[in-house]
Amino acid sequence: MTAESYLESKRLAFEPELEKNLEAVLRKVPAKLAEAMRYGVLGGGKRLRPVLALAAAEVVGKGPAPESAVRYGCAVEMIHAYSLIHDDLPAMDDDDLRRGRPTAHRAFGEAMAILAGDGLLTEAFALTASLPDPLGAALCRELALGAGAAGMVGGQALDIAATGTRGLPAAEIERIHGGKTGALIAAAAAGGALCGGASAAQAGQLRRYGEALGMAFQAADDLLDVVGDPDQRGKRSGGDEVEEKATLVGALGVDGTRARAQALAEAACDAVASLDGSQLLRDLALYAASRSR
Repeated sequence: MTAESYLESKRLAFEPELEKNLEAVLRKVPAKLAEAMRYGVLGGGKRLRPVLALAAAEVVGKGPAPESAVRYGCAVEMIHAYSLIHDDLPAMDDDDLRRGRPTAHRAFGEAMAILAGDGLLTEAFALTASLPDPLGAALCRELALGAGAAGMVGGQALDIAATGTRGLPAAEIERIHGGKTGALIAAAAAGGALCGGASAAQAGQLRRYGEALGMAFQAADDLLDVVGDPDQRGKRSGGDEVEEKATLVGALGVDGTRARAQALAEAACDAVASLDGSQLLRDLALYAASRSR
């Protein structure tokens, strides 16, 4: 099975689990807010982060991913959805389309979009904390590290600060990428490994794997913004140039960015080389670096 077919099969199996867990969260939520939260989460997507959590649990546990990995994957995807809702806001990237549909603030207004993101972030931690300790506590810590001010939010802050700058070195751009994209992907992989019964050392391997994979994924995203098909991506192309974003393509060029994405994917593979059954993780990393959408 190719990495792309694995992702698709796992995505299809995961989708009803995501909807079930989300609906449990939304039972007591005001109707309009619940609609906006549902819109942000269930509007499609690759589901790369939860699938990585499931794959890490499978590799470490040497068998099917347990229910804890499924629930954790749902929490990670809720956080990812919140980040996209907020990232699309006028104060951030000011995007009108996401996954081929109007962005949440276009569909529901800015205030409701902000609240939908706030709700998803908070409920993701509640969902994770419902798992028995010590696993639930360890997974909440992974989420906090990945999504917090030293992770995804910090990376977004660096990204905003770098907007409009010219000639930013590739190393500084990758520092941004490591926060805004790599940190949550690392949390998905490390947390999934913990669900599979990983040792601290194995969780560390998966965390390093996720960090490198996340940066490879973002390098590919920078590349697709220049050479990708907007119909396949479900969003406009060329937005990075219009917004004067600091990107690897701006620092390294198209060919240099493609080569860097491949090198980062290889670094991800090296991080898990000693794990039995790591071929699946290798395939996913190489796919993330060379994807066409």
